[in-house]
Amino acid sequence: MGEYMSQIPEHVRDHIKSITASSGLPETDESVERIAQAWLEKRNAFEARISEFHMEEWDEFAKEEDRGALVMTYSGSLLTLGPLVGGKRPAEYASIELRQDVPKSAGDKSASLAEDIRIDEPVVFSKGPIRKSSAVFKIAVLTERLEPKEELERLSEATQILSEDFVEVNKTVVAE
Repeated sequence: MGEYMSQIPEHVRDHIKSITASSGLPETDESVERIAQAWLEKRNAFEARISEFHMEEWDEFAKEEDRGALVMTYSGSLLTLGPLVGGKRPAEYASIELRQDVPKSAGDKSASLAEDIRIDEPVVFSKGPIRKSSAVFKIAVLTERLEPKEELERLSEATQILSEDFVEVNKTVVAE
């Protein structure tokens, strides 16, 4: 096992290999290492940004939770869940842009979660930007309670910055 792949949590490694297979990169150990390196850099960026935005990690997020959240999946995709208002929440999905089997991005202004979100399980929507995500690696929620509009603005800003970070990782690590 390579330098980067050995740093990936064991329960995520198979998923990293499957990303490589659907990335369009050659199915080689070198490609797996490049995807693993990118994933580690994205995890580090996610952790740094949630700290900057004063967010805390949660292991679970109830489908009826009135607050919003940022979610990073095993694939390194991002889900932004806005605050719940009137039984609906805005939701945005941004893929890692390497996989050719998922949309680059998608949104729904009135999404509904089908079930609670838990670490190591997919996010499932009854109505949303996607039907189901890959398994959840991290869930982050703002520590401060804000009005829904302000909370959505903060979450959107964090997502925009993270998306830019992730695109830069793809350019520098995977596209080398």
